[in-house]
Amino acid sequence: MQTVGRFAPSPSGRIHLGNILCSLLAWLSARQKGGRVVLRIEDLDTARCPRKYGEQMAVDLAWLGLTWDEGPGVGGPDGPYEQSLRTAMYEQALEKLENMDLVYPCFCTRAELHAASAPHREDGQVIYAGTCRNLTPEQIAERRKDRAPALRLRVPDTEWSFTDGHMGPYREKLARDCGDFLLRRSDGMFAYQLAVVVDDAAMGVTEVVRGSDLLDSTPRQLYLYHLLGLEPPTFFHGPLLLTSDGRRLSKRNADAGLDDLQDRMTAAEILGKLAYVAGFNPSAEPRSAEQLLADFDWAKVPREDIHLPVGLF
Repeated sequence: MQTVGRFAPSPSGRIHLGNILCSLLAWLSARQKGGRVVLRIEDLDTARCPRKYGEQMAVDLAWLGLTWDEGPGVGGPDGPYEQSLRTAMYEQALEKLENMDLVYPCFCTRAELHAASAPHREDGQVIYAGTCRNLTPEQIAERRKDRAPALRLRVPDTEWSFTDGHMGPYREKLARDCGDFLLRRSDGMFAYQLAVVVDDAAMGVTEVVRGSDLLDSTPRQLYLYHLLGLEPPTFFHGPLLLTSDGRRLSKRNADAGLDDLQDRMTAAEILGKLAYVAGFNPSAEPRSAEQLLADFDWAKVPREDIHLPVGLF
């Protein structure tokens, strides 16, 4: 079976070095196996991700030489390739889960979810306590008068495990470690967990490469693949890029954005330096994505996050 990889950026601003590294790893991993690459724009939150940003991301990736076989500007059999245009598919998946009696309305506010007494993971994420899990029909009807509910998926008290292609074995007990998770927000926007599973399956993705910050999302997604009767891909979670003082790169802080880098460097210079800090370019010399194929090896990529050396970019 041919490998199908993907880039799935969220266009909330110009891409930065962290986004570029993730896209480069995905491109190299798929291309080295003779595979195809899909570009999908994850613009579920249209307020934060206006269309112009998605269009700019496609331009930026093309400028970097990270080409794709299906997606915006190329087309393909599994479009549209913008999540904002794919909500009918998410509705169908949600309906299937509702018919299994696994979905329930949640009326908890953000403030209530983040209350000091609520259980939190080490990374600060809230572990949903099941507050609305057993509301009666009468209670649901009464609460609907005050606010529209979000929709949550009931999770089992069982452990889900998988072996990541880069990080190795990972396991999580859903009820203990994340709780019942969102499928759709109270404003009607579908949640990432559901959308990404539906889209990767519909687009025939066999290999998902993304940042290690999403490693703990994988058991939830594997549960959804199981419930929806879909074949899951293999997963590779790569290291995150950090500033020299240990802060994660962000579009909000305009960290190492491509708009600034393009003024000073060629695409080959950017990719060569990124590959160097990621362990598969012997030096920081300029190299195109195609030229990096010969030296790419997941075994060379660090599992721990990468601090960008001062002055390299």
